[in-house]
Amino acid sequence: MIAKSFERIHRSNLVGMGLIPLCFKAGEDAESLGLTGLERYTIHMPDVENIKPGMDVAVTTNDGKKFTCVLRFDTQVELTYFQNGGILHYVLWQLL
Repeated sequence: MIAKSFERIHRSNLVGMGLIPLCFKAGEDAESLGLTGLERYTIHMPDVENIKPGMDVAVTTNDGKKFTCVLRFDTQVELTYFQNGGILHYVLWQLL
């Protein structure tokens, strides 16, 4: 999910469901980048073990637009949840 910003609890809930919260860089948004929401996006993520909280990731649209977003895993715990497919998978793995 790409947004200008997230409320903490909303962002945390997305991470808990195994989704990737991304924020536009400061001063950018869908309008300034000419995005309509109808594009298909390719998010150029590093391998899971190389992801760091708050890192920049490149995004490309199917019509060739390129921009950078901030990866909004804000803590190592959130990153761990994502690496395990969300909080439910993480908890189940811990129980096993």
